[in-house]
Amino acid sequence: MNQDYKLYLDVCCLNRPFDDWTQERIRLEGEVILSIFERIVAKQWELISSEAIDAELLKMKNLEKSQNVQRLLNLASASIMLDSNIDQRSQELENLGFGLYDSFHIACAEIGKVDVLLTTDDRLISRAKRYANSINVTISNPVTWLMSIFQTEGESNNDIP
Repeated sequence: MNQDYKLYLDVCCLNRPFDDWTQERIRLEGEVILSIFERIVAKQWELISSEAIDAELLKMKNLEKSQNVQRLLNLASASIMLDSNIDQRSQELENLGFGLYDSFHIACAEIGKVDVLLTTDDRLISRAKRYANSINVTISNPVTWLMSIFQTEGESNNDIP
């Protein structure tokens, strides 16, 4: 991996490694997220967290899963604190039809100047595509994003004589 990436994973993405892997899609996404975390542990990539993630985790009923996600978040190099700018931006995003937590995650990711906000939420990705001109962060499924990184890096490695 050639580039340092700054990543923001929403709560559904952070939960994926701890979900039931009997469905192939869930297993694939879980494996990719664990692969991404290997690079975060190796300090190749950077994880950014937020107060919005912390607030959403407090609502989780499954305590074991919440604690597992919290262990992943301990690897974050920074956490974005909510403030009036984020509140205002979140409201703008909610007016576009994004849900409360999604709007806060997007606002935090924008403020944190991350390279990508990773999510396994198809509706969020679909809405983000629809409003791509109004959002200042790339939003992608982890599998799709990681494959694009492999393709880009493979192409750049092929340029070397």
